[in-house]
This record gives sequence, structure tokens and C-alpha cells, in this order.
Amino acid sequence: MPDLCSQTVKRGAHRNVRPGIWCSPTGPATAVVIAHVAAGTSTIRVGAGGVMLPNHAPLVIAEQFGTLAALHPGRIDLGVGRAPGSDQLTARALRRTLTGDVDQFPQDVMELLHYFEPAQPNQAIRAVPGEGTRVPVWILGSSLFGAQLAAHLGLPFAFASHFAPAQMMQAIHLYRAQFQPSAYRDEPHVMLGLNIVAAPTDEEARFLFTSIQQAFVNLR
Repeated sequence: MPDLCSQTVKRGAHRNVRPGIWCSPTGPATAVVIAHVAAGTSTIRVGAGGVMLPNHAPLVIAEQFGTLAALHPGRIDLGVGRAPGSDQLTARALRRTLTGDVDQFPQDVMELLHYFEPAQPNQAIRAVPGEGTRVPVWILGSSLFGAQLAAHLGLPFAFASHFAPAQMMQAIHLYRAQFQPSAYRDEPHVMLGLNIVAAPTDEEARFLFTSIQQAFVNLR
């Protein structure tokens, strides 16, 4: 995997984003994969795209990505989403319950951001070594909810247009119109997901792309 990332760097890539999809070859242990990729490269930014925050305690994520940021300063990004990232059986195994409130996601994001800030006097709970690292946090989304939250918090926004393109332009316009400058960003910043297939020939690339098309059909 680091060899593949090194090749993308040679071709001009600046960031490598690892998924957070359970029951898949590279998705479950996102922080572990990021550590492996970052250790095998030297300049490219490496991030999570993303951590499904309802499946985790914000403190645990702050400690994991704070550790990554301490090991690889200035190279770690953290994208967070509110989707389950799995089927219901796997979600139950991860969370031990399915009664979690999705409305808790904004509070979880703010708690996570708090752990990345410098510790305050008499602060009872601290993320070590997460505190003070200010790991860049992205809000991931495939709807207008994520766009509104990212705008309200003044965070960068990544839209999942690689599998949910219908609301892409509406979400971007909403995010930019409602963006509130913050300590994290002075102006809006958007990332889009695209499906790209690389192959020796166009014919082979088109053939490989049919697997992506089939995956979309299976989701219907």
C-alpha cells in the first residue's frame, strides 16, 4: 500500500484518504492503515474518509488521530460522518445497540474538536496526545445535513458525490452560502468524491468500471 501511495505522489497527488467501511479489506481499522501508509511515505497527507463517529467514542478517535498527528506532524486529516458504514448486524456488533440518536452527531463532532484543542486548567478529561494537535477535521456527507453542519462549525466539507451525486450542487451552494468563518477555516473549502479507474488501456478501464456500476445496482 505505501508503494502505491508513493506512485501517486510521483504523479502529483497531495492527499491519500482511507475509507472507514467495516467488513471490507482495508476499511475496518482506519487508523492502523493510515499509520502504515504515513510511515511508508514522507510528504503526502494521509486521512480518514472517514470515521463513522456514531460507532466510536469521540475521546478514542481523538487519542488515535492525536497519536498519528504526533508521529506524522502536519500530514494527518480526519474526516467524520454519521452513517453506519455497515449493515445492521455489523452496526449492532460495533455499537452494542442500535438505539443511538443520529441527532447526537453534531455534539459528538464538537466534543471531538474540543479534545484537539489545548487543555484547559482543571479539565477533567483530556486526549493524550490529541490535545493541542488541532488535527484538521472534515465533515463528510451525502446530503444537505452535512453541508449545513460543516458551514455552521466553519469546517471543510467533503461531499460523497462518488455514490450520491443527486444533491451535490445544492449541497455545495448551501455550504458556501451559510459558511461561518471559524478558528479552523477563514473561508469554505469543498472536496468531492469521484470514481476513477486506472488501467493500461481504455478498454480495460471501462471493463473494470462495470464492477463499480454493478455495486451501485446492488445498492438499489
